[in-house]
Amino acid sequence: MRPFIAVEGPIGVGKTSLAKELAKHFQFELLKEIVDENPFLSDFYTDIETWSFQTEMFFLCNRYKQLSDIKKMRNKPIVADYHIFKNLIFSKTTLSKDDYQKFEDIYDILIKDMPVPNLVIYLYASQATLMKRIAQRGRSFEKSIDPAYLSQLAADYHLFMERFEKEHPGIPVLRFNGDELDFVCDKNGLKRIIQAVEEDIREIRK
Repeated sequence: MRPFIAVEGPIGVGKTSLAKELAKHFQFELLKEIVDENPFLSDFYTDIETWSFQTEMFFLCNRYKQLSDIKKMRNKPIVADYHIFKNLIFSKTTLSKDDYQKFEDIYDILIKDMPVPNLVIYLYASQATLMKRIAQRGRSFEKSIDPAYLSQLAADYHLFMERFEKEHPGIPVLRFNGDELDFVCDKNGLKRIIQAVEEDIREIRK
């Protein structure tokens, strides 16, 4: 079985940075989610209620396309800086009950028979750490992010990951606290994560 690692967590926690490091270390294919190309993001962070459905549909369709492309990679090991399940986390936080049900119906159709990660890395951090890292990367469309929205998103991630582990006992989830572990500036922190990932990769390849 080929390793398919998904790195997940709330906005600003360091998913892409870690995915790049893992891809480099293990010589895996790197799959990055499309963010900057989403034409609705700036409006979304200004008016979440109005633009959430358009924003999530754009992400869902692009992530579906990327998962479809994975099928063509045959047995190449992959590390992605997202899992498509994040669409359910974000949409449940922002969509109305009726719109969420429509979105979930479309989601269920699209992900049927799609490749599934066999290892998930869950990064989490406090609101203060997330806001600091968001500011450091300087994306213009993220300047208007509401801290309350970020806190709610982080809480929703925790609940979702707990449910995910119960519903998918065969998929290991590695958890790392971004407040305590700075894998970008601290090489020992990165080494700790790599060692944990190596152990699970050995199990996947058995």
